[in-house]
Amino acid sequence: MNITDISAIIADKHSLTKSESDLIVREVFASIAESLAKGEEVKIANFGTFVKKIRSARNGVNPVTHEKISIPETTQVAFKAAKHLKDSI
Repeated sequence: MNITDISAIIADKHSLTKSESDLIVREVFASIAESLAKGEEVKIANFGTFVKKIRSARNGVNPVTHEKISIPETTQVAFKAAKHLKDSI
């Protein structure tokens, strides 16, 4: 399922045009991304929580050359499913 599919479902259920529902869905995802960029958690009831995590710098090995490399710190998004979502799957 992708944004187009979600938009089509919402358009059908709520008598909206596909472009209107597409705009709404994209705005929801943009709002989630903005909140995560600010370092805020995004909790969606009965669905789950999105949280920004920082993975610290570490040493690694290039699998081709076996040369030791330094992997820089990265920022990732983690998702923890709510109990209701887990139970429904």
